[in-house]
Amino acid sequence: MRSMIKTSASVLLGLVLSAAVHAATPEEIIRPIQDQWAEIKYRTPEKQQAEQYEALAQKSRQIVESHPGLVEALIWEGIVISSEAGARGGLGALSLAKEAKLRFEEALKIDDKVLGGSAYTSLATLLAKVPGWPIGFGDKARAEDYFKKSLAINPDGIDPNFFYGEYLIDRDRFPEARQYLEKALKAAPRPGRELADNGRRQEIKALLAKLDKEAK
Repeated sequence: MRSMIKTSASVLLGLVLSAAVHAATPEEIIRPIQDQWAEIKYRTPEKQQAEQYEALAQKSRQIVESHPGLVEALIWEGIVISSEAGARGGLGALSLAKEAKLRFEEALKIDDKVLGGSAYTSLATLLAKVPGWPIGFGDKARAEDYFKKSLAINPDGIDPNFFYGEYLIDRDRFPEARQYLEKALKAAPRPGRELADNGRRQEIKALLAKLDKEAK
């Protein structure tokens, strides 16, 4: 009997350890969202994107609810919601932008360095693109502050350099913009994010071409 108890305990311990070893990492949990987001952004006709982002936002919300406190999931829910806002456009998208803003702010309260400071990058982009008071919550000065915080965490990342470069173009600070865009173009590939990286590089090249045109 004692031998059976020991054997059962050993089997149970083995199962627990096995489950721990094979527990999904945060990267594995959010990867389906990242992959589908890239498919929508870079391979889906623009007219179909808003509805697909909306469906993906529901999946993102389920992951957040299933993994309370998982910052990576909060950030990606915010990214998907803000992408839907951008796809819909107009003042009707403002409520979505506010919802995304809340996700990024919640993520920052937990850990601002997760995903290379992506919550700062994403929140900065929202603040830069949303209209200011009295229509919206946009704030160019705060946006720049958050961009700089994201770059302090991830100075060589493709996204913080791209979005800051885009912001600088909008502010007519072209020489600075070129510096950051060229740095973004040299960013190291992100394993498993090939589609997103390739799509982003095309966006970077388009902005650099715009700068070349402005310089003529």
